Amino acid sequence: MDLVLDAADRHLLTPYVYPAGWPEGEPCRQLLSLFVITNLGALALYLLFGTLSYYFIFDHELKKHPQFLENQVRREIAYALRSLPWISVPTVALFFAEVRGYSKLYDNIEDSPYGWSGVFLSMLSFLFFTDMGIYWIHRALHHKLLYKRFHKPHHLWKIATPFASHAFHPVDGFMQSLPYHVYPFLFPLHKVTYLGLYIFVNVWTISIHDGDYRVPRLLRHVINGSAHHTDHHLYFDYNYGQYFTLWDKIGGSYKSPTAFEGNGPHDYLRRLREK
Repeated sequence: MDLVLDAADRHLLTPYVYPAGWPEGEPCRQLLSLFVITNLGALALYLLFGTLSYYFIFDHELKKHPQFLENQVRREIAYALRSLPWISVPTVALFFAEVRGYSKLYDNIEDSPYGWSGVFLSMLSFLFFTDMGIYWIHRALHHKLLYKRFHKPHHLWKIATPFASHAFHPVDGFMQSLPYHVYPFLFPLHKVTYLGLYIFVNVWTISIHDGDYRVPRLLRHVINGSAHHTDHHLYFDYNYGQYFTLWDKIGGSYKSPTAFEGNGPHDYLRRLREK
């Protein structure tokens, strides 16, 4: 995040916003800047990619499903916009620790002992590490002691749209994002790669709520896509994973998506029309 903060300081904050006597490296200034940047960035990612997905990928026929709520899209957006600033508070604390040099993020490829292969391997390990972390956190949030208080609001949306992707209770949203932020404190990661992965995970979160169930046939039971996550919303105790089905299979919570078996939401609508 220090790359984004440095760019913001250089091109906007130092020349136009902050007084000349407030040093760029001063902690309070950094915290304030990170809070604003994190909120604006999260908002831009959510609204931009959510809108693109909603208008160009999401099948609007799903809005005719009996479990699609009245004014659901507006409610999803409103819930997300209320939650994102609160989610950003602990997130900014972690970004601040990164900026102050406590993480294992590095600037240059030559700083990695494995060069470009290290960058590529770190991307794979990031995906597998965060997939594992999210699986167990997500599954824990379904425990009766946590579900009603924190995770149930996200399950209001049985037939989700892309805008449901960030419509979490703030505690729920932060807990499920925690593996992304923990990774660079445990393992070396290139700073630009980290920013790219941060954008990717936000887009992926939107994509598994977009109602587009198409996955290459060979990967249907490997990739945790929208079909899998739709069944999670509908049937509750299945498909907790984020990118892959591995941990659901290990944990005994894998369910072959109903959309792949002719019993998904689109099939339900088709049978309704035939009646």
